[in-house]
Amino acid sequence: MERRTFSPRQGDINREWYIVDAEGQTLGRLATKIAAVLRGKTKPTFAPHIDTGDFVIVINAEKVKVTGNKETQKFYYRHSNYPGGLRAVALRDMRKTHPDRILQAAVRGMLPRNVVGEQQLRKLKIYAGPKHPHESQQPKELAV
Repeated sequence: MERRTFSPRQGDINREWYIVDAEGQTLGRLATKIAAVLRGKTKPTFAPHIDTGDFVIVINAEKVKVTGNKETQKFYYRHSNYPGGLRAVALRDMRKTHPDRILQAAVRGMLPRNVVGEQQLRKLKIYAGPKHPHESQQPKELAV
């Protein structure tokens, strides 16, 4: 009997929409669950070389919780590619200006660093408040 490894095709991929309320959730623990759904690791048709994951909508991202002293001691770095262009922003300042980027940076670090990882990150929709424009997709509640 011949056995073959299953490799999903584009027609085999069935994408769902999930919604997550980040209020009171711990940042890292929430990010791991979201990354697994974006990658498609929760499906039996998972393949690391194909984007088989689902869409994830995150609401109330500004109310995500961090433990310890991360609010003042964790920094996000970026560089302008000019001499002396390194910028560091503390988590508390990032929460005031761009609260969605906190969760996006955490999830991005858990996805592969290639074209497939970029496709998976595009399926993540993060909103600081409780409103989102994806009601027509009828998202299901994701148990976190």
